[in-house]
Amino acid sequence: MELILRAYNLQLKHTFTISRESIDFQPSLIVELKSDGFSGFGEATSNPYYKTTVPVMMQDLEATRNLIESTENETPEAFWAKIYPYLQHDMFALCALDLAYNDWYARKKGKKLYELWGYSPDKNPMTDYTIGIASIEKMVSKMQELPWPIYKIKLGTQEDIAIVKELRKHTDAIFRIDANCGWGVEETINNAVELKKLGVEFLEQPIRADDWKAHKEVYKHSVLPVIADESCIIEEDVAKCHHYFHGVNVKLVKCGGLTPGKRMIEEAKKLGLRTMVGCMTESTVGISAIAHLLPQLDYVDMDGALLLAQDIATGVTIKNGIIHYSELNGTGVTLI
Repeated sequence: MELILRAYNLQLKHTFTISRESIDFQPSLIVELKSDGFSGFGEATSNPYYKTTVPVMMQDLEATRNLIESTENETPEAFWAKIYPYLQHDMFALCALDLAYNDWYARKKGKKLYELWGYSPDKNPMTDYTIGIASIEKMVSKMQELPWPIYKIKLGTQEDIAIVKELRKHTDAIFRIDANCGWGVEETINNAVELKKLGVEFLEQPIRADDWKAHKEVYKHSVLPVIADESCIIEEDVAKCHHYFHGVNVKLVKCGGLTPGKRMIEEAKKLGLRTMVGCMTESTVGISAIAHLLPQLDYVDMDGALLLAQDIATGVTIKNGIIHYSELNGTGVTLI
């Protein structure tokens, strides 16, 4: 098996701002695995919050190159378990590798990934489209630029309720709110009351990740469901979130790929938690991998490629929130 690494700097259509940062470009690593006439593709992006960079990911994958390239016909589960001890310090790199291996394995089996897993896409949820923090006028403009059935609105400003009230004047779409750890307990509980009146479906990670006492208070008193993101990183975190959140947002780059991501979703469903998968402004490479988990999800945020000025791959396509699979096997990705 041959390991190929490609670094990109993905340009965004608009400056993307959340409560803790703003970006115009998103560095990304594409992993390709080639063997037996098939290629599989995976992706992970850099993220300062998780102290992850593309050069570090490349360095860590190079350090495990011999182990990766000696792999022959192992299941994705066996491959992940073999590589995990060497990359457990770099889940983002492990994710890109795991996505590529799952893609390659399914292509070799002659199936789309969701078919290999035995999933039925008949009732797939629609994806939201994210409106990053900006002036109210700019946020309205970005929403009008792309009419959509569900919007995820980034908040964490001094005028959060005013923003949502103004956006509501321009659309009947479902709203989801992501404060990215930017609120306090009373602020969250009070905001939830007003936001519910404005057609908000749920709140995502309003409180800082490690304040479990605060999460419990919000869980007990919020009139809106609260979904964990920064508080749910790896497999062990799903059980921690039970009775502290109403659901979990599984990010593949944070947990180490599709293989552990599937296990996290299964665990969440057993515990009665709502299931969601989110993205990190990946290209269509990473987004196409997420798409194959849709049959197991209540919600999905996989709009990353829609935020780019120019994509680097083809795969799944998204129209008005509905995800359409590629005709190709695996995750359906082809690099442009």
